[in-house]
Amino acid sequence: MIQIVHHEKYGDIYAYETDGMGHHILMDDANSPSLLAIPYLGYKDASDEIYQNTRRFILSEDNLYFYSGTYARGIGSQHIPKGFIWHIGLTMQALTSTDRAEILECLRMIAATHAGLNYMHESFNPENPEEFTRTWFAWANSIFAELLDQLSIHGFWTSASLL
Repeated sequence: MIQIVHHEKYGDIYAYETDGMGHHILMDDANSPSLLAIPYLGYKDASDEIYQNTRRFILSEDNLYFYSGTYARGIGSQHIPKGFIWHIGLTMQALTSTDRAEILECLRMIAATHAGLNYMHESFNPENPEEFTRTWFAWANSIFAELLDQLSIHGFWTSASLL
């Protein structure tokens, strides 16, 4: 069961990790499963108030692993260089979003950060996307393909102009 913690700024949010003795860590990691992936995993709907509070926290500078740069802003991980963003995180952000502008922004950031290889990396430097870990990362490529498939199924590409 996920522990709910009251955060002064965001209200009730899900804790990333608990020890069963009342201690918790508030953060999220770009890897999946993650707190960001809660609706994707079927735990709660994307409209759930606690999930939305958690999402606002996760996608902010208050998350220890949220980074911003010239080309992107998103979630990184403790498993890679500090400041690097994961393509899995950007893709999961789009997969769990109900906001067309946010989805388009995630697609724009992904397009701007594949370093001309047309593959998703494990992670990249948001100030210099040519600096990345793993030339290609099957998990990131697969979940990106799922995002494109889901957007197609739900008529995203035939909706109003993408620009």
